[in-house]
Parts: sequence; C-alpha cells; structure tokens
Amino acid sequence: MTEPLLLGGIEAGGTKFLCAIADRDGALLMQTRIPTTTPAETLGAASAFFSDAAEKHGALSAFSIGSFGPLSLNTVAADYGCITSTPKAGWQNVDLLTHFRRTISGPIALDTDVNCAAVGERLFGSGQGLDTFCYVTVGTGIGVGLLINGAPHGGANHPEAGHIKLPRAPGDDRFAGICPYHGDCLEGLACGPAMQARWGVPAETLSSDHPAWAIEADYLAGLCATLTYTVRPDRIIIGGGVMQPQMYGRVRRALTEKLAGYDASMRAIDMDDYVAAPTAGSSAGLTGALALAYRTATRQWPMHWAITDTNSSRAETVNA
Repeated sequence: MTEPLLLGGIEAGGTKFLCAIADRDGALLMQTRIPTTTPAETLGAASAFFSDAAEKHGALSAFSIGSFGPLSLNTVAADYGCITSTPKAGWQNVDLLTHFRRTISGPIALDTDVNCAAVGERLFGSGQGLDTFCYVTVGTGIGVGLLINGAPHGGANHPEAGHIKLPRAPGDDRFAGICPYHGDCLEGLACGPAMQARWGVPAETLSSDHPAWAIEADYLAGLCATLTYTVRPDRIIIGGGVMQPQMYGRVRRALTEKLAGYDASMRAIDMDDYVAAPTAGSSAGLTGALALAYRTATRQWPMHWAITDTNSSRAETVNA
C-alpha cells in the first residue's frame, strides 16, 4: 500500500506568493494567490493558508519554498533561510525558514524561484531529458537558475548571474543603470524596469523594430556567452515578461557573433535548439517547489507527475 503524501509549496515572488498543497501524484488540492505586500501581511496570510489546509487534509509530509532573493542557502551560515540584500523594500533580512517552522512540523526545503522554475521546466517543459541547463528569467529583475546533473546547483550559495558586469552594448554608453548596488550590472541595464527607465515606456509597448531590442539582445547574448563558457549547458531557457517572441532570434544571432567561432563544439551548437523559450507554463515555479517538496520527502524527483495548469485546476481556491 502506498503511503499517503501531502506536499506544500510556495512560489514566492516580488509581486505575489502562489501557495498550494498537492498529493503524491502532484494533483493540487488547495491553492491561493497572495499579494506580496509587507512581510508580516504576506507571510501571515501564507501561514494561515497552510494551517487551514492542515485542518482539512492533515499534516504536510514536506514543504518547499522557491523564493525571490538573494537568499542565504548555506546551511551553516548564521542567516541561513533569510532573504538578504534584496532591493525589494521592507524584505531585507526576512527569515523565511524560521517563520514557517513555527507552524509547519514537516521537513522544509528552500531554493530560489528560478531554480524551482528550472525544475518545472525539467519535468514538463524545455528542460525535459536534459541533465545540465540554465533557466533565465528577464522581468522585474534578471535571475539565473542552474540544473547540473539533474539537480539545482547551489555551492556555497546560489548563483547571482543577473549581476555580472558586461561590456556596454553599441549605442548604450549613457544610461547609468538602475541596480541600487551595482548601477550598470546586467540587471541594472536589461531588466524590465531598466528598459522602462531608459526608454520612458514599458518594454512590451515598444515596437518590434525599436532600437531597444538590439541593445537588450546584446546584453542577454552576453549573459548566454558567459554561461556557455563557464557552465557549458545543454540548453539555455529564457523566459520572463521582457522576452517578446521576436527576441529569441535576436539573442541567437548576437550570441553566435559573440562566440566568434571559438571551439569546435561551440561551432556545432544549433542555436534554434540551444536558446529556447520555456514551455512548462506559468505555474512552472510552483510546480518546481512542490516537486522539491516531493524530493525532500522521498529523495526522488516525481517523474510520474503530469503537468498541471493552476489556472484550470480543480483544486479548491482560497481567497487570501
């Protein structure tokens, strides 16, 4: 007889927290969406959701959080489990693990939101069948998740490739950048708010032939070149609100130019396959968090799960 398994997961984003519980097969039983306001309000509402879920369905077997960061993921660090130097006002040094350990007795896993989205892509999307790939999101910020040998990579802590310095794109030598820590790092130059600050309008309103897109493609190709040289992934998946459909061709062409024919193995890369769009759906981050909870409970990835669209799921939806 298969032992019952109840999993809890959160995709903790800068604008919203998606919370859900699922069974052993990944079927959602309850879910809610909570606006990211203050830590007290947002975390309090999330805890209330899981307390209600426990009353209805029983105690959680495992729980996982995929959160915006930076996070402290080093288990021996004094601030392990905290959001650290985030630019999101009011969320610096918020201790996620301590908060949820007050009300959740099962084992708890914590990782970045982009790593959880990468897990979702490996199970159901553009990372299927791949052992090593990168997941990049370009939106409010720029985050990079790494799956190496089929598991999220952390090392001493998680990567922060969105804050690397790159050569300035042609024609973009005057914009100072918006990162509060580095000014003109990649995120400071190429995230959605940076594009709006530079051009005066949201990126999605710019015409497809606007010069903004050539500049954006140059920076993202610079990131892809860095990841290619340092990680040598099987694929780089790029998502997020800034990645309009026409951007993929631009990034592929710019990346080909930046690699400049170096190394026979890189010359053989099929760029149409190498730089890809995400295909696991809008709930990939939440699915990845629940999958991480499953792995925490069973020490295996849930390869038997079927993709679940949280928008059409029959799970009970709780108003936050």
